[in-house]
Amino acid sequence: MRAAVPSCHHPPNLIRVPWEGEGGVALLSVYLRHLGPRCCWHTHPASLRPREDKDPTATSMKRLPVLWLLLWVCALYSAGIYLFVGGFLLVRLEVNRTSTCEDVLQPGKEPADFCRVRPRFRRAVLLIIDALKIDFAWFDPDNVAPRPYENKLPVLEETLSSKPAHSRLYPFRADPPTTTMQRIKGFTTGSLPTFVDVGNNFASSAILEDNLIHQFGQVGKRVVFMGDDTWENLFPKKFHRSLPFPSFNVKDLHTVDNGILQHLYTTMVGDDWDVLVAHFLGVDHCGHRFGPDHPAMADKLTQMNGIIRSVMDHLQNDTLLVVMGDHGMTDTGDHGGESQKETDAAIFLYSPSPLFTAAPTQSEPDVVPQTDLVPTLALLLGVPIPYSSVGQVLLPVFPPHGQTDGAVGGLSQLEALWINAKQVNRFLETYSGMAKDIQPESLSQLKADFSRLSSEYLATVQQGRPPSPQLAASLQAYLTSVRDTCRATWAQFNSLKMAAGLTILAFACLTCFVVSELSVAMIREDGPGLRASAGAALVAGGCAAAGQLSARGYVEVAWCLAAAALSSELFFLWRARGSGIAGVEKMGSASAWLTPRRLLAPPLLVPLLRCASLFSDSYVIAEGRIVTFLVLSLALYIPIRLNWDGLLLPPSHDPLKAVGILPPPALSPSTVRKESGTLLACLGLLVGSLYLSLSFHACREEQGSCQPSSFLSPLSRLQDSRLKNLHYVLSVCALALWTYLLRRCLRHYGNLNSASGAVFAARWVFLLLPACLALYWAVSATPEDSFRNLAELIAVAHLALPRAAFCLLGLGLALIWLDPLTVYAKTKVQAEARGPSLPPRYRASTGISPQAELHHLIPQIYQRMRRSLEDGELSAGGEADGWPAVEAYGLGTVYSAPLVLFCGLLGMGLLLLHPEGMALSFLLLLLQMGAVLHIHASCTTLSGLHGAGSGGFDVPWTPVLLWSLAATQFFHATGHLPTFPSIQWGAAFVGFPDGHTGTVLPASLVTLNTFASHILYSAGCPLLLFWPLVCEVRGGRPGSACGEDGKDAVMEMRLREKPQLFSSALLQLSTRYLFILGVQVFASVCAAGILRRHLMVWKVFAPKLMFEASGFLVSSAALLIGVTLVMRVDVAVGSWFKRLIPDASR
Repeated sequence: MRAAVPSCHHPPNLIRVPWEGEGGVALLSVYLRHLGPRCCWHTHPASLRPREDKDPTATSMKRLPVLWLLLWVCALYSAGIYLFVGGFLLVRLEVNRTSTCEDVLQPGKEPADFCRVRPRFRRAVLLIIDALKIDFAWFDPDNVAPRPYENKLPVLEETLSSKPAHSRLYPFRADPPTTTMQRIKGFTTGSLPTFVDVGNNFASSAILEDNLIHQFGQVGKRVVFMGDDTWENLFPKKFHRSLPFPSFNVKDLHTVDNGILQHLYTTMVGDDWDVLVAHFLGVDHCGHRFGPDHPAMADKLTQMNGIIRSVMDHLQNDTLLVVMGDHGMTDTGDHGGESQKETDAAIFLYSPSPLFTAAPTQSEPDVVPQTDLVPTLALLLGVPIPYSSVGQVLLPVFPPHGQTDGAVGGLSQLEALWINAKQVNRFLETYSGMAKDIQPESLSQLKADFSRLSSEYLATVQQGRPPSPQLAASLQAYLTSVRDTCRATWAQFNSLKMAAGLTILAFACLTCFVVSELSVAMIREDGPGLRASAGAALVAGGCAAAGQLSARGYVEVAWCLAAAALSSELFFLWRARGSGIAGVEKMGSASAWLTPRRLLAPPLLVPLLRCASLFSDSYVIAEGRIVTFLVLSLALYIPIRLNWDGLLLPPSHDPLKAVGILPPPALSPSTVRKESGTLLACLGLLVGSLYLSLSFHACREEQGSCQPSSFLSPLSRLQDSRLKNLHYVLSVCALALWTYLLRRCLRHYGNLNSASGAVFAARWVFLLLPACLALYWAVSATPEDSFRNLAELIAVAHLALPRAAFCLLGLGLALIWLDPLTVYAKTKVQAEARGPSLPPRYRASTGISPQAELHHLIPQIYQRMRRSLEDGELSAGGEADGWPAVEAYGLGTVYSAPLVLFCGLLGMGLLLLHPEGMALSFLLLLLQMGAVLHIHASCTTLSGLHGAGSGGFDVPWTPVLLWSLAATQFFHATGHLPTFPSIQWGAAFVGFPDGHTGTVLPASLVTLNTFASHILYSAGCPLLLFWPLVCEVRGGRPGSACGEDGKDAVMEMRLREKPQLFSSALLQLSTRYLFILGVQVFASVCAAGILRRHLMVWKVFAPKLMFEASGFLVSSAALLIGVTLVMRVDVAVGSWFKRLIPDASR
C-alpha cells in the first residue's frame, strides 16, 4: 500500500463532521460519496522521516546568525547615537570655586570681611509654591466670574495696596528647562542650566557649584528645610534641620503640604533658625492631575492664600519673606518646555519693616529673571554672592546712592551693583581660562567694558564725588551682556564626538541596507559573517585604548567604542563588496541593488523626503498631521500602482488562453475580484482609522489655535458627569471590541483548541485583564469626596486592580513565551472501514469552523512528502499498518498566532498606562494594523499575476515603510509629542499611588507609556512576513486541482519547508525596518548638529532628537523580542514534530 497518494479523483473523499469545541471543530474520518472538486493530500506519518541522503538539519532555520546580525546592527546604531549625544548635549563646565567673606570688593583696597558687616535682614523665609505661575498671583477686582485659578490669592493684592513700601509682586522668569530640579539649581547657584539637565529631574544629584545654601552655612546661618525631598538630594547634609517629604507622586495633593503645615508655625516662633525654606507641591500636583481650570486648583490656591497670610502674621521686623514659584504651567498643567506660560512664575517680596524707599515707579523691572534672586538674597542677608552666579541684583530693594541711613548696614544701589559686577567679572575670568567656548571678540569687549567701569567707579569712590547717573546704568548693561553671552555660548559642543557619531550612524545605515539586500548570503556559511568584523572591532578598540593610555594616561571609553564600531562597519562593507554580491547573483537575485532608479522608487523616496523635512521646525511642529498624510498617500499608492500594472482588475478574456495555446492566468477572475475588493475595503478602513485618529492628538504650545483632545484627560479631570459616563462607556466598549476581535481572529484560524499555555492565556488572561482595566478605570474616575464610607475599599482597589492587571499580563506573556504553540493534534487509529485499498492519512488542518475550515485545509505539511512519494521511498505494503491518522488544527498559523496573542496582551498592558479615553485610539491602532496587513497580503496575491511576484518570502519596501510610518503616526494619535511637557508622568503611578523608592521602575513605566505605539508595531513587525501566507489564495487557478504545481495552500508551513529562505526573509524584514528607523534618527541627528545655533534648536530640534533616538532604542528592543518569539515558536514546532514522530530526526 502506498504511503501517500494525491486523492484528487472523484472516488470516495473525506468529509469533516463538526465536533463541538471552542475555536474550531475536530475532524472525524468518514468516507462518503464524492464531495466535489475539493481534495486533499493524505499521507502516513512515516513519510515525515528524513531521507538518509539529506541533511537532517535542513529543516532548522538559522536562528543564531539572524539574531547576532540584528544585535550587531542595533549596537552600531546605538554607538553612533551615544557618541553624537555625548558631543551635542554636554553639560556646561562647572567652576568648582567658592566665594569667601575675604574677597576683595573694591579694587585697590585691603581685603575686608564682608560677612562681619551687619546685614539688612537677619532672617529670611522662602515659601516656594511649586508651579505658582504669575496668572495665579494677579488679582482682578472687576472679574465677577473668575476661573478656578483666578483671584484666589487676595492676600497679595491687599498687601500691595495697603503697604506699597513693604511689598512687591513681579513676574519671575525661569530659564528652560522648566523642571523643578533645574529651577532649584537656578535660583540657588545663579547659573544657567543646560538642556541635558532635564534628564536628571527625577534623579537629582548633589549640587557641587557654589550656592546660597552653602554660603549660609559658611557664615553660620542655620537653614531649616521642609517640603519637596528634591532639596535633600541636591543639598545633602547642608541643612541645620530637614523635614523632606516624597515628591514624585503627582496624584498626591496634600501629603507634602500638610507635612509642612505641621511644623511651619512652630518653627517660626522658635529661635533655632536663620533661613527657613518651605517647598509646597500641592499646586503643581493639582496641575498635573487635574489641570489649572479645575475646582481642586481653587481649593489648593485658597489654602496657599491662608498659609501666606499666617506666615506674614508671624514675621518679625528683621525678617524677609519671599513667596515664589519655581516655574509656571501650561493650560493642561504640564511644564518642562520654554513657553511663556511655563517660564513665567511669580515672586512676592515682603517685610514688616520698609523694604522699598518709595511706591512702585515706571523704572520697576517688568520681569525678574530667576538668577537675579541669588545676588539679591546674598547681599540682603550679608553673605557673599555664589562664585558662578551670573544674576543681577534687584535694584528696587536697595536704596539710591546717599540714602542708606534708614537701612542699618544696608548697601546702596551703586555699591550692590559694583559688588555684583566684581563677582561676575571674577567668574568670567576664571571660566574663560578653563573653557574656550566664549568667542574671543565678545570676551575682549566684556573685559574692556569692566576695566572702564572699574576705573570710573574707583575714581568716584576715591574722590568722594557723587557718581554719574550713567554709571549704574552702565553696570547694569555690563551684567546683562555677560549673562546674554553666557546664555548664547553655554552649550559646549564637542565637534569631534558629533562628527564621529554622524559618521558611525551614516555607515550603520549603509550597513543595515546592505545586510537587508544580502540577507540570503549573510546566513550562508561562506557569506560575509560577523566573526571577521567582530575581530576587527576588538583590534581597533584595543588599539584606541592603548593609544589613549600612551598619549594621555587614561582611557575614554567613547573613543574606543567609536574605533570599534567604525572599523567593524568598514570591514564588513569591504567583505560584502568582495563576496556578498557575487553570492547573491549566483542565487538569482538582482545585481543592481544600489542603482539610482531603485533608490528613488516611491517606497524609498518617501522616507528620504520625510528625513529632509526634519530640518524644518515647522514640519516637526506639525509632524502628527503630516505623517498621517504620508501614511495615507503611501497606502493609496498601492492600488494605484497595481492598477497601473494591470493587476487590480481581472485580465480580459484571451481566446488563446481558453484553447490552451497560452498558459491560463495565475488566479481566476473571481479570485482577482475578491482580492481587489478586500484590498479596497481595507484601504477604506485604513483611511477611516487615520481620520478618526486625528481626534486624539495633543497640541504644542506653538500651535496657538489648536485644542487638545478631551480624551487625553483622565476621567477624574472631567467635571461633567454625563461626559464622564460617556467617555467611560466608550472606553469599555473599545476595550471589549479589542478583546473580541483578537479572540475572533485566533478562533477563526483554529488556534484556541489546544491545551497549551498560550491558549490558556488567550482563553482566560484575555478575559480577566480587560475586566481589571474596566474596574480600575471606574475606581480612578470616582471623586475623592464620593462614597466616604467606601473610601478605604476604593483606596485598596486603586492599588490592587492595576497590580493584578500587571500580574495577569506577566503571567500571560510568560505562558506565551514558555509554551507558544497553539496547535491541536488528534490521532485516531485506522478503522477497518477504510478498506485495504485506502492509505493511512495525515491531515494538517487549521480547523477553524465547519465552513471556513474547508478553505484553510493544509493538504501537505512539507514538500518532502511529495518527494518521498515521487522517489518511491516507501512501499505500499504493510509498513503503514498500525500507524495513526493525525489531524492538526492551527498549524497553518503556528507562527503568527502566538505573535498576535503576544501583541494583543501587550497592547492591553500599555493601555493601562494611558488615560482611559485612549482605549478608542488603541482600537484604531489595532484596526489600522489589521488593515495594513490585509492590504499587504492582497497586494502580494495580486502581484503574482503574470509572474509579477517575486515568488519568495521577501517583504517589499512599501509595506515595511507603511508599518514604520504608522508607528510614528500613532505615537501622536495616543496623545504624545516630541516635547518634554507632553510626557504623561501619571503613568509612573499606575499601581503605585504612594510613589516609588527608586527611579528605575517609574522611568520604565513612563517609557512604556511614551513609546507604546513603537513597541507594538516593532514587536508585531514579523507579521508582515506571515500574513501573505496566512491569507494566500487556495486553488485560484481555473481548472487546477489541489496540489498541482505546488500551488497548495500550506500557509505558514511554507516557511518550515524552506528554512534557509525563512531565515533570510526574517532577517531582511527586520533590517529593512531598522534601516527606515535608522535613517530617521540620522536625519534628526544631522538637523540638530547642523542647526545647533538655530533659534529653535533647544525648543524643537533637540527634543525631537532625544525622542527619535529613544524611540529607535525602544523599537529595536521590541523588534528583537518579536523576532526572538518567532524563533522560540520555531523551536517549539520542531519539538512538536519530534513528539509526534519520535523516530524522526526533525
